[in-house]
Amino acid sequence: MTEPLTWRAPQVERADAARNRQHLIATAREMLAEAGPDRLTMDALAERSGLGKGTVFRRFGTRAGIFWALLDEAEHGFQEEVLGGPPPLGPGAPPLDRLIAFGEARVRFLMDNRDIGRAALDGRQANPAGPQTSLSQAHIRMLLSHLDLGPADLGLLAIQLTAALDGPLLLYISAADLDHATTEIADSLTNGWRDLVRRVARPLADR
Repeated sequence: MTEPLTWRAPQVERADAARNRQHLIATAREMLAEAGPDRLTMDALAERSGLGKGTVFRRFGTRAGIFWALLDEAEHGFQEEVLGGPPPLGPGAPPLDRLIAFGEARVRFLMDNRDIGRAALDGRQANPAGPQTSLSQAHIRMLLSHLDLGPADLGLLAIQLTAALDGPLLLYISAADLDHATTEIADSLTNGWRDLVRRVARPLADR
């Protein structure tokens, strides 16, 4: 039985700030649906939303920050499935089954949000995935702790496995392939994830 994992603490913000955030997110989604990610800029979002540029910059910081916020909204539903959904993705299944299911679901999430995910990666940052430990990494680390992996460095292993699932992976796949061969890429990634995890979790006596 795996331990419960809490991923997100509630954020406290002023009522007017919350209204602005919701308005900006909704406006950004409208612009994304209408014209794609290339037309969604800080200036365009300020003009379309009717809010000042200063408000937009304070909220998002950079253009990539807009897409991080959009991706964060999408993460809520994914996290609910992991924390409280049916097994094997949710609690109640053996840790190896949960780890495999998590990777499969994460690949689907990446493919469904591929345009937002690519645009959220800011190449000007030293770490293009962002400054914080990812939620995927924390969850994978927790599941690994319930497998018999001997003297493995679970923290490092969790980082390596996370790299096979999170946003920067999209930088290694061409945008054209993502758009025209999405199903094939998703199948290849999920098959590779299953093989990788089963090899990592293979009993020590069989290695």
